[in-house]
Order: sequence, then structure tokens, then C-alpha cells
Amino acid sequence: MLERNYLSGHTSVNIAASVERALWTGRAAAGDPLPPIRPTAAHLRVSPATVAAAYRLLRDRGVVIADGRRGTRIRDTTPIVTSTAPLPENVRDLATGNPDPKLLPRLGTIRPRQRLYGGALNDPELLSLARAQFDADGIPPGDVAVMSGALDGIERVLREHLRPGDRVIVEDPCFTGISDILASLALTPVAVVVDDEGLRFDALRRALARPAAALIVTPRAQNPTGAAISARRARQLRSLLRAHPDLLLIEDDHAGVVSGAPYNTLVAPSHRRWIVVRSVSKSLGPDLRVSVFAADPLTIARVEGRQTLGSRWVSHVLQRLVATLWKHATTTRLLRRAADTYAARRSALIDALACHGIEARGASGLNVWISVPEESTIVRGLLDRGWAVNAGERYRIDTPPAIRVTVASLQPKDAARFARDLAALLAPRSRASVA
Repeated sequence: MLERNYLSGHTSVNIAASVERALWTGRAAAGDPLPPIRPTAAHLRVSPATVAAAYRLLRDRGVVIADGRRGTRIRDTTPIVTSTAPLPENVRDLATGNPDPKLLPRLGTIRPRQRLYGGALNDPELLSLARAQFDADGIPPGDVAVMSGALDGIERVLREHLRPGDRVIVEDPCFTGISDILASLALTPVAVVVDDEGLRFDALRRALARPAAALIVTPRAQNPTGAAISARRARQLRSLLRAHPDLLLIEDDHAGVVSGAPYNTLVAPSHRRWIVVRSVSKSLGPDLRVSVFAADPLTIARVEGRQTLGSRWVSHVLQRLVATLWKHATTTRLLRRAADTYAARRSALIDALACHGIEARGASGLNVWISVPEESTIVRGLLDRGWAVNAGERYRIDTPPAIRVTVASLQPKDAARFARDLAALLAPRSRASVA
């Protein structure tokens, strides 16, 4: 627990900084509660309003989270402490979410021209190729631009359109990167449960009964469940969203073509504010920090305008490399093979788990979502058996316990062994429940 003597200062800025220092130095850790406001104010000899303002600053920075009656606590993941301990050598990493390196294209050697100040913001050929992809996926006509990764684009859009306190509808379970961005921007997440076909119609309708500023959805390879919006579900959701044309609609296509599922968009021509973000991290490699996005003209103008004030542009070396890879027929064949391979590995694990009576989901993408009665014990037990997986707690909002397993490099024979190990961990619980 974070003791009061970790806090110091007589202004809200200094008090907030003392909490951050405690994190840097290891005197505070993820999950620690902050002390109550009034006793802390008395200890520091400041007003309760000053301490409350300090805690509010920390919430706005994504360092802490208000946890109802339990008060304010340090978030599990914060912008202050981001390092993670390396896994032991004998442990297979099924947690990080990386694609299989053997299914990524070789980057080769290119000779791009140096981009100088005052030149074009984005590579024209990359924009043309991206526009052709969006047209093929039925995404309404719009402007196209380039950002550094999917989350970079999403964060910029939220910053430009929303204000602290706005309600944002998200999937449940939800990708941790989205949750962290919402927390850092002091936006309020509204959970909508997903099944294998994407957002549940009835749950989204309930969420829309109250005013919301934005909806963030993953049409395929939903992280962590692997859900993919079906054509039927997309028609239902578009009809529902027709009554909310001013809702900011954000579609995150982080896996792209290697997801193994068609793209069914929720964007309709009648929608006024929207963006479709497509990253190359899962298909071409995480180190290629490039994402393309299509959006309405106002959103493009706001995001690019803000971009020119900071990073200015995404490296044209990277843009040219992505455009070159997209043009090659060998890349197209490799991406098709990657999609087929990931689909086979998902199916192998789901089938192996089914043989032991274990429920799992994974309609697309690189992950499988496995229901468990309790997470922490299972995660520790699998680690002892040589498997690193992610506990579902970081993804879930109101949904039941589960674990996320990345199958990108999991061979079928390994999937069978993993299923046996998980079944062995679950067996004592099953016998206890029967008794």
C-alpha cells in the first residue's frame, strides 16, 4: 500500500509528481490504493481540494483510476512504468501478441528519396494503394492519410473530437491499448459485449439509449476474443447507427488481411464523423510503424493539422517500404498464406481444448479467448508448465474470467500439449465442484 509519507508537496502539481516519483523508484506499484483525500490533506497541511486536484491530474495522465467505493488506485499499466520482466528461457511466449516472424515479408533494400521540409506529407503511391483497399472493402469514399500505427491514429482522433468525461462505447472484452488511451484522456468507457459475430445488437442499443460521443469497434480479429463482424450483424448494426449520424465511429482494423475474415464495415454514407484505421503491424511487421486511415474530411483535417504541429509526418522511408511491399505479388501470396496458417492454428487449439471440454473462442486473428473459472491461479499454473498467457482481467469490463492465448506461432502438436496442461489445471476444480 502507498503510505502517506510517499506523498509530498503543497500544490496539486507537486503532490501528483510525488506519486509518479514513487512509481519510478519502486516505492509504489500497480494496484496500490492512494490514501484517502482528507487524511492526506491533513498530513500535507493543504486543503482537501488540493489533494483532489492532484488525484484528478493523475487520472487525466492515466496513472490512477477511480475504483468506486474502494477509492483511487494506481492502474495496472501506467505511462510512468512500462517495462516488463523477461520470460524465463523455458517458457513459450503466448502472451505478447506478436505475429509469427516466419510469416512476415523480408524487407529487402530500397532506395527512397529523402523527404525534405516542405514536401508532400504522405507518399502518393501509398495513399493510392490504401484507397484501393478501402474501396474494395466497401468503405464509403473519404480522404486518406498516414499515421504511426493504429493506436496513434485512434488517440489523435479522440483528442481532436472529444473532451474529458465524454462517454465512449467500447467492446467488452476490450483491447488494453484502447482502455489505456481512454483512461489517459479521462474518457468514460461504456461496455458492449461481443460474441463471435461482433458487437451484440441488443447491448449496443442499450448503450446508445444514453448520449455517447464515440464508438470504437474492431470489425475483425477483435482483440482479445477473435470476433469478426458478420455481414448479417453489420447490416443490423448499421441500421441501428443510422439514428446516430453524429456519433464518432472508429473502426480499428489492426490485423488487416491476415485476420482471415472479410471486412464488414459499420460506416454508412450517412455517417458524418468516422475513421477506419488499418495498421500493417500484424501483416508486415510491428516495427513498421505505419497505419493508413480513411475518414471524413473534417476528421482528416483535424488529425493532419495536429500532426504537423508535432511529429509533422510519418517517415517516408517507412511509407515507401510499405507501398513497395503492397505492390509485390510475393507479398500478396505470403499474406494469404499467413491468414490460412493463423486460421489453422486457431482451429487446432480450439479443437484440442474442445476434446477436454474447455470452451474457447477465436473466429479470426491471432488470439484465442478461453473461459476459465479463475484467472490468476491458471496463469501461474501455465507459467510453471512453460506457457506464458495473458489474464483476461486487463481486457474485461463486465464479462466473466478468461485468458488470452496468442496462437501465431503455436504448432498443432504444441496446441495439444497446451490443452492437456490447461485441462490438468482445471481438473481439480471440476472434481471439487462435483463433490
